[in-house]
Formats: sequence, C-alpha cells, structure tokens
Amino acid sequence: MMKKTQNIFLIGPMGAGKTTVGRMLAKELKREFYDTDEVIESRTGVDIPWIFDVEGEEGFRQREMTVVDELTQKTGVVLATGGSVVIEVQNRTHLAARGLVIYLKTTVGQQLERTEKDKKRPLLLQATDREAVLRDIAVNYDELYREIADHVFVTDNRSIRAVVNDILSCV
Repeated sequence: MMKKTQNIFLIGPMGAGKTTVGRMLAKELKREFYDTDEVIESRTGVDIPWIFDVEGEEGFRQREMTVVDELTQKTGVVLATGGSVVIEVQNRTHLAARGLVIYLKTTVGQQLERTEKDKKRPLLLQATDREAVLRDIAVNYDELYREIADHVFVTDNRSIRAVVNDILSCV
C-alpha cells in the first residue's frame, strides 16, 4: 500500500493558486509536477475553452476523469487539479485514496482579482456576471472539497512561499 504522502493533490476553486503553489512545492520536494488542465491541453493540442465549445462540459469532464485516474496512479507526484474536479465522484474517490489532498481555499474577491485577465476559464468566459458564477461555485463545491481534504489552507493575501511552507509542514 502506497503511503498517502507519496502524492500530493491540490484541489480548490479557480484562482486559488493550485498551479503556482504546485510548481514550487514540486520543486522543493524534487517531485514531478502535473496540472490536469495542462495535460489535457497537451494531449488534445487545443485549449480548454475550445474543448468546452466543441465537446461541451460533459466531453471535458470525461477527459478530466481519464487524466485524474491516470495521474493519481503515479507515485511521488504533485498534482494541481481543475477547480471543478470534485464534481465527479470517481475523481474524489481517486484523489482521496491515492494521495494527500490539500484544499487551497480563497475568497470570491481574491478569485476575481486573480482571474480578471484570464482567457482560459470557460465557466467565466461565458458568464455575464463573473462574481455570481464564482459565488455559486464556492457554495456548491466547498463541501465537496472539504469531504476529501486532508488539510485546508487559505491562500488569500499570502505569498506562494508561505502557502508552500504550510504544506511542507504537514508532509
């Protein structure tokens, strides 16, 4: 049986800092880093908004489940997941069973700031009221994030280094 700390999986809403924190954490731990969205884009040769446009959210979620299943079976990795990864029961099961799950939590205000100029977030690109979309996600996903999280760290107004140090203190 693999020890949970051999893999570290970062979950949380868009703009929480999963990719940025994950890259630094992997470097510190000398582990491979993966980002589910980046892997999907690399394999398909197109960006996430294009997948949403052509295959819809359901097509994207199928691709995401395949990638999560595959990457969580690796050993000694740091994985940053998409913000909605917790929607699918299969993803939550794989993440919880195959590694240490860190929930990076942030406020809607901080998310609005961090995603303001981002053109790669389909759920926000389609929205007329970005704040309402982010609030809805916060309300609907927080319980799912907490359900599988081993640790929760707030990233608002904190440096990447401070968040990485928090995570390092529990691995």
